[in-house]
Amino acid sequence: MVRPVSLSGVWSDVVGQEAAVDVLAAAVAGEPGAMTHAWLVTGPPGSGRSVASRAFAAALQCPQGGCGDCQECRTVLGGTHADVEVLSTELLSIGVKETRELVRRAALSPSGGRWQVIIAEDADRLTDQAANALLKAIEEPPPRTVWILCAPATEDVLPTIRSRCRSVHLVTPSADAVAQVLVRRDGIDPETARTAALASQGHIGRARRLATDPDARARRADVLALPRNVGDVGSCLHAAERLINAVKADVAAVAEITDAAERESLKAALGIATGAKQPPGAATALKELEKRQKARATRSQRDGLDRALVDLVAFYRDVLAVQIGSNVALVNAAEAAAVREVAAESTPETTLRRIDAVLACRTALGTNAAPLLAVEAMTLALR
Repeated sequence: MVRPVSLSGVWSDVVGQEAAVDVLAAAVAGEPGAMTHAWLVTGPPGSGRSVASRAFAAALQCPQGGCGDCQECRTVLGGTHADVEVLSTELLSIGVKETRELVRRAALSPSGGRWQVIIAEDADRLTDQAANALLKAIEEPPPRTVWILCAPATEDVLPTIRSRCRSVHLVTPSADAVAQVLVRRDGIDPETARTAALASQGHIGRARRLATDPDARARRADVLALPRNVGDVGSCLHAAERLINAVKADVAAVAEITDAAERESLKAALGIATGAKQPPGAATALKELEKRQKARATRSQRDGLDRALVDLVAFYRDVLAVQIGSNVALVNAAEAAAVREVAAESTPETTLRRIDAVLACRTALGTNAAPLLAVEAMTLALR
C-alpha cells in the first residue's frame, strides 16, 4: 500500500509522483539552484506528464506557489492563461510551422503573469526540422521564459535538446494511488475504482473511463477474450480481425462525440445556418477540419491498438504469475477465471513465447506495418 495522496493545491491531481513534485515545488519556491529555463518531463503513458506540467505552470504563475484557488491557478489549469501556451497534437508529428510559432511566442515578455511558460506536449513527435528550431530557442531563452517539454523517455528527445533541460521523471502510479483519485475526485465506489485502477496499469485517464463507461469495459473484455480463441489458423485470423474491429469501435465511440462538437463549433464560428448558403471560404475550412479529424483518427487507432496489446501482455503476465505461483495481485482481477484457464493448459515457457509475440507485434506496428497483417502474425504465434 502506498501512503494516501496528501498533495494539495495545483498538485492534488498529480497522482503518485511525490518525488517529482518535490523537485518542481522547490523550483517554484526559489530554492538555490532549483530553477532552470528548460524542463523535460518524462514518464510512461498515463503517468500524468501533461497534468504535472500544467500544475507546474500554474504554480509558477501563482503568487502563493500553487494554491489552486486564485485566478492565476484557475486560468492556467483551465487553459486560458495569457502567459501559458500549450502545444499538443492529435497527429503523428509536430511540424516546424507550429514550433516556430511557439518560438516566436517564447520571445515575448509576460503580459501579466510572472513567467512566459511554453508547454510542448508530445515533444517526442517533433520532426527533425521542428526539433532544430526548438533547440535554438532553448539555447538562448529570454530571462522570464520557461520551457516544459513532455516525452515518454529522455531518449525520445534529441540529445542536444535534453542536454539543455533539467529532467523530471514520473513513475507509473500505483493502483492504490489511482483508485484513491477516482474515489475522491470522481465519486466512484472503492471496489470499482480498485478494479479499474488495476486494469489500467496506472493510466489515470483510462482508469476513469473503465470505471465510468460500461461499453469501454465490454470492448476491453472482448480484447482479453483473444487468448482463448486462437485454436486453429481460421480462428487466429478471425481473432485478429475482431481485435482490430474492437479497437476501431472504441476509437470511433470517442471520436463521434468530439468530431460532431468540432463541426458544430466551426459552423457556428463561420455563421453557417441550416439550409442557408455557405459563406465564402466555409467549404475550405470544413474540408480542413475533416482532414485533421481523419489524421487524428489514424493516430487514435494506432494508440488504441497499442493499448490493446499492452492489455494482452498484462493478461499473459497474470497467466505467468499463476503458473509460477507468484503471490502478486492480478492486473485482470475481473478475468481471473480466464487467466487460470489459460494457465492450466500451457507452460511458463509457452507463456513467455506468447508475451514475446505480442511485443514483436508492438514493434512491427511502430515501424508502420499494416495493422491487420501484424496482428494476424501475432495471433498465429499465440496458437
